[in-house]
Amino acid sequence: MWRTLASAVAGLLVLFVGSLAFNAASGQSRWPGPLDLVRVHPWVVLLILIPMSLIGLWQAPRRDRAQDPLAPVAYRLPPRNTNFTGRDATLRELRQRLTSVNDVAMLVVHGLGGVGKTQLAVEYAYRYLSKYRFVAFVDAEHPDLVASQFVSLARELGLAEVSSDQVIPRVYGKLLDRRPWLIIFDNGEKPGTLTHALPSGGLASNGHVIVTTRVSGWSSRAGVIDLDVFTRRESVELLVRRVPDMTAAVADRIAEQLGDLPLALEQAAGYMGYNHTAPEEYLTLLMSRLEDMIARGELTDRPAVVATLWQLSVRRLETDQPQAVRLLELCALLAPEPIPLDLFTGSPEMLNVAAADPLAWDTTVGALAGLGLARRGNASLVLHRLVQAAVRAAMPDEVHTDVRVQLCRALLAAVPHDIHGDPDARPRWQELLPHVIAVAKDDPPAECAAETAVLLRLASVFLLQIGDCSVALPLCERALAIDESLEGRDAEVGFDLITLAQIHRDLDAPERARPLAERALRLHESCLSADSPAIATDLATLARILCLLGEHGAAQPLAERALQIDETAYGPDDPYVSFDLIALATVHLDLGDYATAVALISRALRIREASYAPDHLYIGYALLLKARALHPLNDPTAADLARRGAQILHTQLGKTHPKTEDAFALVNRLR
Repeated sequence: MWRTLASAVAGLLVLFVGSLAFNAASGQSRWPGPLDLVRVHPWVVLLILIPMSLIGLWQAPRRDRAQDPLAPVAYRLPPRNTNFTGRDATLRELRQRLTSVNDVAMLVVHGLGGVGKTQLAVEYAYRYLSKYRFVAFVDAEHPDLVASQFVSLARELGLAEVSSDQVIPRVYGKLLDRRPWLIIFDNGEKPGTLTHALPSGGLASNGHVIVTTRVSGWSSRAGVIDLDVFTRRESVELLVRRVPDMTAAVADRIAEQLGDLPLALEQAAGYMGYNHTAPEEYLTLLMSRLEDMIARGELTDRPAVVATLWQLSVRRLETDQPQAVRLLELCALLAPEPIPLDLFTGSPEMLNVAAADPLAWDTTVGALAGLGLARRGNASLVLHRLVQAAVRAAMPDEVHTDVRVQLCRALLAAVPHDIHGDPDARPRWQELLPHVIAVAKDDPPAECAAETAVLLRLASVFLLQIGDCSVALPLCERALAIDESLEGRDAEVGFDLITLAQIHRDLDAPERARPLAERALRLHESCLSADSPAIATDLATLARILCLLGEHGAAQPLAERALQIDETAYGPDDPYVSFDLIALATVHLDLGDYATAVALISRALRIREASYAPDHLYIGYALLLKARALHPLNDPTAADLARRGAQILHTQLGKTHPKTEDAFALVNRLR
């Protein structure tokens, strides 16, 4: 009001002075309206206006200062992270949800340890500090110590000595004079442990509460924001800003190794800054010694390192859910991909009785998810790669060996062995392949060396099926090396050799494939019966290799013998028979006997269409081969068959796969 009055009086003074100037310039004897009063009694008007103006100008600042809010007070708020990166959308969501209600608003920020929950809450406090009159930070990791922090908080608010059982309601009562206010409860446990410290009912109003926690179960008490790891863009941005000479490409690879976990990225930047380690050298160390590196690079303002982030949660599991610790150890040696839970329920001896009892099993799995150590899907668990690395680093050698043996045996029981004949083998293998590779990546313990070799060979067979020969090759070579180091493994060595020969054949290296296939055939003929289907596989593979080398005369009897063995063993319509038919058709195709080749391929195609899904790769391969055989016969259907086959390869292998590119090149030729 006083500011308005002062403005009005100042305006009148301007009008008065202006009127005098007007009168002096115009020499008029009478002014219009009320202004004539100014002309007749100028000094009276001036003596009235000047005091009123001075009083208004003097009162306005005092009144406005009395209405200004108090400067915000922060209690125990950690220093602001000057390297805080990203999270803008989450911060906006946090603000919007907190301000959407008029009473006390509470939000829970939930996520994996090291994901940046505390940093997010602290950044929110600083970013919106001017919107609050009081901000407090309470360490809630130990619920028994929360009340003592409220005692200190009471003194900060000017309260006299208050008993511990009354201090919390008294603090919230005092905050009525400090509205709006914000309290951050950092690293809270289950909601029940903090009930006594959270505002309720009419205890307080116009305040905001943020709880950060790794523990699930808060949704019935408050709104929940699930905080995930950084996006890759945010990870790269942090590393490039923090580390000199860091390129975006190297930052991307470091972020991938660290799973975009914010604390791990900060730790990595701290390590490189302190040790002056070049980014490329750090990446090499990370790839070869991940378990060691997550224990190094302690941050100056935060004592935790990634290796110790989850120790408290694991210790709690050891007391409350020892079976969950075993499950955590098993998961730690698998890939950071969804882990199908039936891997464990199918081998209950790994967890003793937990998987056999549905309730015990559910609480065992739930314990990992509840403590934020894993994300639980409908039928799977996912662990962050650094959680896995930290658990592995803490495992004694004997436990590590035992876990690996158990996993090898469980995976060997879970993966389909008949990869060619089982129409459902592919989805199961796609699900389990990352875990097979993770478990079998190092030299195996003696107790599971044989199982590891079989897993590696089966994985290479599957990769060969989907056309990924470059990945299949080293796996199969390792399987062969392991089997050759063991006694009594002649048949298995033969299986490794023939798979290796098939890989080299598909890599357009028939000269390397031939001695492998010939050795496999000799081994199997020495230890298996003459009518064994394994020998048929050796014969058909060798026949196709000889065709590539131009030795069609030697190839034909081998393919015919393979077909005879499999027809006797499996019957005329078995998927394995189709492979022999394709091998024999290839011989006739190369010899220019197109009509015979078409008949053989057509029979193989009928078998495959009856056995596999319509978009199976084996159907695509047969369609392309039939198109090649029909084209010289001037059959107009060749182009359509080739187009169908190419589309299947495009769907299953991708547009840029060499086999897909060859298939579409054939389509273009046949047009």
